[in-house]
Amino acid sequence: MIIKKFNNFNNNYLFSLKVPATAANLGSGFDTLGMALNLYNIFNIRKLLPAGEFKCETSGEGTEELSDIKDNMLVASYLKACEKWNVDKPLGFELESCNAVPFSRGLGSSSTAVTAGVLFAKLINNLNNISEPELLRMMTLIEGHPDNVAPCFVGGMVASCWDVSAETLQYVKLPALPDDLYVIAAVPDFKVQTEEARKILPPSVPFKDAVFNVSHAALLCAAWAMGRWDLLKSGMDDKLHQPHRAKLFPGGEKILENIKNYKDCLAVAISGSGPTMIAIVKGKAGDLAAEMCRIFTAGGVSSHFFILNCAPDGVIVEINN
Repeated sequence: MIIKKFNNFNNNYLFSLKVPATAANLGSGFDTLGMALNLYNIFNIRKLLPAGEFKCETSGEGTEELSDIKDNMLVASYLKACEKWNVDKPLGFELESCNAVPFSRGLGSSSTAVTAGVLFAKLINNLNNISEPELLRMMTLIEGHPDNVAPCFVGGMVASCWDVSAETLQYVKLPALPDDLYVIAAVPDFKVQTEEARKILPPSVPFKDAVFNVSHAALLCAAWAMGRWDLLKSGMDDKLHQPHRAKLFPGGEKILENIKNYKDCLAVAISGSGPTMIAIVKGKAGDLAAEMCRIFTAGGVSSHFFILNCAPDGVIVEINN
């Protein structure tokens, strides 16, 4: 997290948050590994309102879905954090949301809302005693899993471990990808609900598959930390979730199988619970992105793509004097 003061003295916002998209559940790192991407939702607080009053103006992605304030995850997360931190009658606010992160596509749009809601609970109610570890703990408690909110908050690539019973979080931030490595996010016009993606997973797995994922996740983390990008492809291999979730949307299985064989591709994975597919590329990212979208088209689904970098800094907070 980076905190800045507004440079524009005519700015009418009290607070502004620039919150990155994420690619979570990365390959073998189910519920554990995720990275921040330089595609952002921006949340601005125009003014504070009496307790219980909220207004929201949304533009961009998810405008229709977020038109009802009762369904707004940012407001719900704000109120939940205030409740957990024993804030009596938390102030309301007038919110402006400018959303570039595709909605319900596996790029962490919900985590941007949770991250922003928890941060606003601290900022608006002057909870100066709330530390960054406590902020991230609360985000994870509300979101349910750390692999989205941790990179969203701190940036880079993050390996995290959430103890459900103790409600404690441990994490390690790994370096961001080098500037010459790109992340293609191929986004189909197709939604996969997180609940549906959870239900398709088997209740148990063979011991050999568990060992397979532990070894590949360890390899992925070590390779990322040491800059051994040649090992990412193997490190991303997974037997816990991707073989099942790739069946939920047209083109998923074929992208997982085919794209990794292209010479410029260092790794391929489902982003989050899908249906967005990501590929880490060194070289001509546009050609590979177009091929991923062609596979979606062949499956009868339209799509578009982003060519992104790993965002090193996480959420950026701007505060008006």
